[in-house]
Amino acid sequence: MDYPLQLTSQLQQLLKSLRKSRQMTQAQLARHLGVVQSRVADIEREPGSVSVEQLMNVLAMLGAQLVVRETAPSTPPSAAGRSLDKQAPAQPASPDDKLPQAGAPPSRQERPSSAPPPPNDAPEAPPRGQW
Repeated sequence: MDYPLQLTSQLQQLLKSLRKSRQMTQAQLARHLGVVQSRVADIEREPGSVSVEQLMNVLAMLGAQLVVRETAPSTPPSAAGRSLDKQAPAQPASPDDKLPQAGAPPSRQERPSSAPPPPNDAPEAPPRGQW
């Protein structure tokens, strides 16, 4: 059976319920985990302060496992606060909006195909490594 959790307080109750349904005392669980009984009490009281590895060990001893399930696509935190009009550039209203302003050089897209590209006097940058 799955137990979807959203709060650490729910995990508190779940750990205790799993242990009791296995008819184990905190002391018995502690022996299986190789810790003292007070550590099991601490884990049940504050499961959010336990490492993921420790939590997975406790769950394994109780015959349960940690499952991560995607529920919905998420928005990256950096984009979450932005409004939609700031996320995507505005589209021109008409073809006239694409015309360069007087005195402005044409963009690469607007340059006639017969015109040679402008000279590039800057040295070529070395390729960047991937991370």
